[in-house]
Amino acid sequence: MELPVVDLNSQNPAKITQVNDTVFGVPFNEALVHQVVTQYLTNRRAGTKAQKSRAMVSGGGIKPWRQKGTGRARAGSIRSPLWRKGGVTFAAQPKSYHTKINTKMYRGVLRSIFSELVRQNRIVVVENMNLPDHKTKTLLQRLKSLGLERAFIVVESIEKNLEWSSRNLSHVEINRVRALDLAKLIHFEKILLTEPVLHYLNKVLA
Repeated sequence: MELPVVDLNSQNPAKITQVNDTVFGVPFNEALVHQVVTQYLTNRRAGTKAQKSRAMVSGGGIKPWRQKGTGRARAGSIRSPLWRKGGVTFAAQPKSYHTKINTKMYRGVLRSIFSELVRQNRIVVVENMNLPDHKTKTLLQRLKSLGLERAFIVVESIEKNLEWSSRNLSHVEINRVRALDLAKLIHFEKILLTEPVLHYLNKVLA
């Protein structure tokens, strides 16, 4: 399979690059994509309910009074759940929603998603995304020259100029290829890849 690589200086296809059909030309597996993306989104959840047990409450390191002879009940810590300002007896802790995603399934989903993006002409490949400065205007001009208003940009490493120029743009997201966001791959209409990213995917997913 062949994909055009756009030259940002001339806005014309600079060359044609070869990609593996087993990576960018496989059938779309909707069931697998749904399962893995659902797991991916579930793993983002964070349990927020939390209470402190007697071990977590500060203080209480010393026995408040001696064991015998005072006429009072035995006490080993002022942070006992029976005491005011003490810990909770069965303290609730944040729940983990994490589920394991198998590497084989994850790679299969990436192949399926990228193949579908190619079929729908939603992938734009450029030689690089090196910007001369960190101005937002510069990045917008680059995207406009490619006919893009909203884009998910996938790069091998995020350079400072690219990161800073995209901070104020809610319709532009930057992501490293080694930490791909599956949900955003599906959400954005156009996916902007650099040529090194294309070769990386072609090598890793083959």
